[in-house]
Amino acid sequence: MPHRRASLTAAAALLVLALAGCDSGAQDTSAVASGPSVIAPGAPGEGNRTLSAQEAAEQRAEDDTPNSADVSYARMMIQHHAQALEMTELVPDRAASADVKRLAQRISAAQGPEIEAMKGWLASYDKAETGDPHDHTVMPGMATEAQLTTLRAAHGEAFDALFLTLMITHHEGAITMATEVKAQGNNLRVEEMADDVVAQQTSEIARMQRMR
Repeated sequence: MPHRRASLTAAAALLVLALAGCDSGAQDTSAVASGPSVIAPGAPGEGNRTLSAQEAAEQRAEDDTPNSADVSYARMMIQHHAQALEMTELVPDRAASADVKRLAQRISAAQGPEIEAMKGWLASYDKAETGDPHDHTVMPGMATEAQLTTLRAAHGEAFDALFLTLMITHHEGAITMATEVKAQGNNLRVEEMADDVVAQQTSEIARMQRMR
């Protein structure tokens, strides 16, 4: 009898585990199906569409043809990175901090190739590097011309402080743009480039905050 009770107890335990596994799988599937909706930008001239998380995932798996969000991101990020390079070019002759100089070298070494990668991506889809000249979209984090003029005139510790302030804001803007295209875009390569921007610039923001 003790042996039989042990066998029944073991069988009951296995049944509970099996049922728990089934419930977990059902919950996982339900979570995917009931995830947050995604706003998918339409083609030029078409309105946006609201997709469920599952629909968005299925669409991405079937076709990663760039949409308007992907193209706009690449075009804007080229300009965004170009301003960062303009700022880093001022560093060697104006900065006092060796850490700021090393940081500027890192930013330049990363963002120069990223610009070329985005230009190459646009060319591969026969897209121009610039969009409508009448499109005055304000990119987050961009320094104003007045701020750049002040930066050019600064030297030593004053330059270092202003450079770090402007570059932190600039990086935060790039992360905002990258996060938006990850939610709204459709192309896998653009998503990969956006992931790189988020990872790299988040790390650099933390470094710059410690340097202030």
